[in-house]
Amino acid sequence: MNHFIRTHNTWEDLGDEIRLVVPQEFSFAENLKYFTNAPNECLYRLKDQKIYKAIAGGEETFVIEISGVDLPLIPMITLRFLGNNTPALTATKQTVVDYVRDWFDLDKDLAPFYEMAKTDPLLHRAVESFYGLRCIGIPNLFEAICWGIIGQQINLTFAYTLKRELVENFGRHIQCEGEDYWIFPRAEDIACLTLEDLAPVRMTVKKCEYLIAVAKLIVEGTLTKELLLESGDFKKAEKMLVSIRGIGPWTANYVLMRCLRMTSAFPIDDVGLHNSIKFLLGTDRKPTKEELLQLSATWTNWESYATFYLWRFLY
Repeated sequence: MNHFIRTHNTWEDLGDEIRLVVPQEFSFAENLKYFTNAPNECLYRLKDQKIYKAIAGGEETFVIEISGVDLPLIPMITLRFLGNNTPALTATKQTVVDYVRDWFDLDKDLAPFYEMAKTDPLLHRAVESFYGLRCIGIPNLFEAICWGIIGQQINLTFAYTLKRELVENFGRHIQCEGEDYWIFPRAEDIACLTLEDLAPVRMTVKKCEYLIAVAKLIVEGTLTKELLLESGDFKKAEKMLVSIRGIGPWTANYVLMRCLRMTSAFPIDDVGLHNSIKFLLGTDRKPTKEELLQLSATWTNWESYATFYLWRFLY
């Protein structure tokens, strides 16, 4: 079989498989545990310690299987294309690789975070318990904002139900090896809808309004991932997001954390974060904002990872 190594991007092309080098501070097993927390997730499947997901690559959509590789010296994961639909172009494979690298936040150097966390009263137990966990992302901006809006002021179980209803009514799917794999709706798919169109999704009228309005901003090009990144400053990006109806500080920081990969993002009002801290401190009340600011004083520039690791205690 002909194959070559893309050394500058640390991936090896093996035809219908790609071997992707990952950082030393990465554990496929720990990240797989994160995915098992969502039994009603509609955008990926889990089976036999592997992850299955449909990913757009150029004009096509591919279903890939992601698995760990047991190599002692060079940590890797394997991406395998399913359904006799392996991309012919290296550039297309690169698009898929880039998505996975973003999804698992593989380009982030976690060494400084671990160095800080190992002496932190709250985080030292988290990094010992979940070493190698990455802040699993939502690379698509529209999907990230939708998920943030859907999840406002409801429990996680119902949020996953609403997401499934949105995806299965307005997304698209492909069949591969007897299974359906869903793709999240594009902004273009939602921008043209009315409130009545969104009735099959049991969201509040306000949330439906927010989703349609955000979709229109993205279609118009006035809200893009590039514009947020080009702001060059976490606070500026946060301000841009909270200026949009339906996006408050929690949603903005959630999007900056999961999509824009800004490690200073801090959803300080998050109920899950409060419950994690209650658990670790052994108290029966949530911390006040002043207490949270004191507890997080050493987390500077790593607030998003601190939050993600503390959430892990909840499942």
